[in-house]
Parts: sequence; structure tokens; C-alpha cells
Amino acid sequence: MRLLLVRHGQTPSNVAGLLDTALPGPGLTHLGRAQAAAIPTALADRPVDGVAVSTLVRTSLTAGPLVAHRGIEPVVLDGLREIDAGDLEGSADHDHHMRYLETVFAWGRGDLRRRMPGGPDGHGFLDRYDDAVAQVAATGWASAVVVSHGAAIRSWVAARAVGVDLEAIASTPLANTGLMELEGHPTSGWRLVRASDGPLGGRHLDAPLADDPAGEPVDEVEEQAEHEA
Repeated sequence: MRLLLVRHGQTPSNVAGLLDTALPGPGLTHLGRAQAAAIPTALADRPVDGVAVSTLVRTSLTAGPLVAHRGIEPVVLDGLREIDAGDLEGSADHDHHMRYLETVFAWGRGDLRRRMPGGPDGHGFLDRYDDAVAQVAATGWASAVVVSHGAAIRSWVAARAVGVDLEAIASTPLANTGLMELEGHPTSGWRLVRASDGPLGGRHLDAPLADDPAGEPVDEVEEQAEHEA
């Protein structure tokens, strides 16, 4: 199957540079709504058999224009939600952002025992995200759009897709409504087909942010993570 993992549109917390992972989470900014509105046109030539979203409201709002255009009822799966920030929740501190991302990319390298401060370890995150993806695959959809979250998408792809360059994923930002497209199946494995270099609707919908906690790049993530461990 084809799995189109789309990050949600811009939120006020993205603009403010806040680690904001708790339910129900914020809505979308004006730009975020424009990013969401551009998705149906961006995917106009792509088959979409189904759409899944997380339990955080920003994903449903992002998927709204697409499901309305396609006449599809989205499936809501809690396992697709963002990685819990634990003790770092609500922080605007850049060092906290780096610690958050270093932890999730440590999981991508296989260090699943590493724990988010006051939050989950890699086993907990990957188990629930794997289960959500398996539920999407069990629908029988040949092509599914899954609207999820920046750190969750990047960490899961790093851990589960064959042949992925972890350093490339860590050092490449994932814009709001950016896409990571995979093919495969939970039983046979996943392969990263492509990753967008900006919002699905085009670069005019991008907004460079000073500190976007879930989507920003992490330089030399392996060395930083080892230093923190």
C-alpha cells in the first residue's frame, strides 16, 4: 500500500515555538488553514482510498478540506498523536527542543530504552504508532493519507522505513503539511519513496520559524544524543 504521512497545518504553538503535545491541542492559524485548503489540489492526481487522523484537533482540521473534497469519512486513531513531551511540555526553550528531538531520533537509531524526560520511551511510542498504522493497513486501502505530527512522523519513518538515512531525516525540516510517502505493509516492511521539501501546496505556503519544535532540523544528532545520554 501507499502511505502518505502528512504533517498538520501551522498552529499558534508552532508560531510561538512551544512544545505542545497534549490533548486536545491548538487549532490552526490563518496560514495553517490555507495550507490545509491547498491539500486537495496538491493531491488531485493521486488516488486516496481513505484518510486517518490523530486525536489532536489540528489533524482533523488539516484533513477537513481533503475529506470534504473526496467525500471520505476520516478514521480517528489515538496512536497517531504526537510524541508526548513529558516534563518538556509547553517549553519554548531551544535546548529543551533539542533534547526532545535528540530523544526521538535516538529511538530511530534503535535506542528504545531512552526515555523522554517525564514521558515515554521508544518502545511505548513505536508500539502505539505501529498499531495505528496496522489499523490503517487493515482497512484494505491501497492508498491512505495519514495526517499526523512532525516528530512522530520523522521518528517513526526513521525507525521503520528500510534504507532511510537517519541523519538526513534529522537534519531536514518537515514543514507544516509536508509529506513523507512510503510504500509497503506492516508485515513486509516500509520503504520511503519521497519526502516533500515544503508544504504540499507549494513554497508560498511555507513560513520559516525561529524555533519549530517538531519540524526543525537537528544537526549532528547522533553526537548530541550520545553527549546527553
